Amino acid sequence: MPFSHRQVLGRAIAVLFSCTLTAYAAPPSLVIRDAAVFDSIHGAMLPNRTVLIEGDHIRSLVPAEERVSIPSGAQIIDGRGKFVLPGLIDAHVHLVHVLDFAHVTGDEILPLFLANGVTSVRDTGDVVVAEKLVARYAEAHPDLSPRIFLCSPLIDGDPPFHKNDVGRAIVDPAEVPKFVTDMIEWGVGTFKLYVGTERPVGRRVIEEVHRRGKIVCGHLGKYSAQDAVADGIDVLEHIWSVFNYILPAEEPRPLRAEEREKLSPAEKQALGRRRLERRAQVDLGNPKVEDLVASMLRQKVKVDPTLTVFKNMILLNDLSEVYQHPDNDLMPERLKKNWSGYRQESNLDPETLELRRQEFRKYQELTGILYRKGVPLLAGTDTPEPYCPPGSSLHQELELLVESGLTPAAALQSATIENARALQQADRLGSVETNKLADLVILDANPLQDIRNTRKIFKVIRGGILCDPKIVLKLVPSH
Repeated sequence: MPFSHRQVLGRAIAVLFSCTLTAYAAPPSLVIRDAAVFDSIHGAMLPNRTVLIEGDHIRSLVPAEERVSIPSGAQIIDGRGKFVLPGLIDAHVHLVHVLDFAHVTGDEILPLFLANGVTSVRDTGDVVVAEKLVARYAEAHPDLSPRIFLCSPLIDGDPPFHKNDVGRAIVDPAEVPKFVTDMIEWGVGTFKLYVGTERPVGRRVIEEVHRRGKIVCGHLGKYSAQDAVADGIDVLEHIWSVFNYILPAEEPRPLRAEEREKLSPAEKQALGRRRLERRAQVDLGNPKVEDLVASMLRQKVKVDPTLTVFKNMILLNDLSEVYQHPDNDLMPERLKKNWSGYRQESNLDPETLELRRQEFRKYQELTGILYRKGVPLLAGTDTPEPYCPPGSSLHQELELLVESGLTPAAALQSATIENARALQQADRLGSVETNKLADLVILDANPLQDIRNTRKIFKVIRGGILCDPKIVLKLVPSH
């Protein structure tokens, strides 16, 4: 049973006040000498660079042969054979919703992000009070936590899809300005439209949020991608928010809920299979794709495919390589138990496995089309949805993006500079440049040769604080 707002708030406050808030002095100077550095702006690896970090900022980045004035007492890291990336950013996480059902609080999973090189996350839809408290915990514990960027609750119809926790019903456009003001006062930078939002409210949200200089993303349903793009939405969340609107007109027409209730189990199963066949066999060369992509390019709309959640939860959680993936081993037992319960109740039909594989390949094919056409792609995971483990699922997402046709460099750009732009943080994050925040990942192998090398993490630097992933992981509760 979902938790009430009062229960969520009470648990979040208990977490906050059980923590010892630590005041961090500026970290000592760090120098990384003679390392390769990934230039996320141009998608290239720059050899033999020296990175000087003072406090929480990068003070210089120069070829190793140039003289650098190294402050007295600076810690020096031998970068020979190492590869330095900007800190990775996960553009789609939930730090309250989903965890509620597993009796896990957001602070418990934050070290999993940092240990995996994820130094920033965008919480894409949560109860704002609890979300804010988790963010305060992260601010007080930068040696254990990524930076957290806040999003509104899910703006939805009435009743909202998520009735008892993260959904917020808004059906009158006149209610939007007050809501936006309230959220901005909480520190929200992204506003999320959800499946029940209709166009008049969605358009008013976009207008009002843009007037206030913030971002609107959408997991779309009633509000079509064509309309949302025309109205100026910034980001489409999940590849579904593109895919579902490029399908040919359905024949026969979709059944209403009351009509579905009259069907026998066999009839429902047959209807579901026909729907799956339609999705698995869709021609992505159809005119709807061309028209929508052209509109997205004109409007500079970004897409966050979140392929990981489709592979790991919606389509393929009946495969042992998904639910027994080694990335799941480090999760708290309460979270793994919750995931296992979801899998057992999902009732995926083994006879449809090949159709579901084909459907997922269509999602990847569409992602590749968007990339080749020039639509900016983000890297997000929807963690901690079932079998989307915090932190390591971003490495799964990078691998899936490369499988979909992106180069390793382009996949890394999605998880760094493109995500920073989507957060309106490109002046502070997303690239290794002078005067930017010192959020970095040091790898033992070149990710441009094999994207799986992003897992080979030597050290993580978060705001100038040098972190050892092995030590950080020990602070994740196992129970």
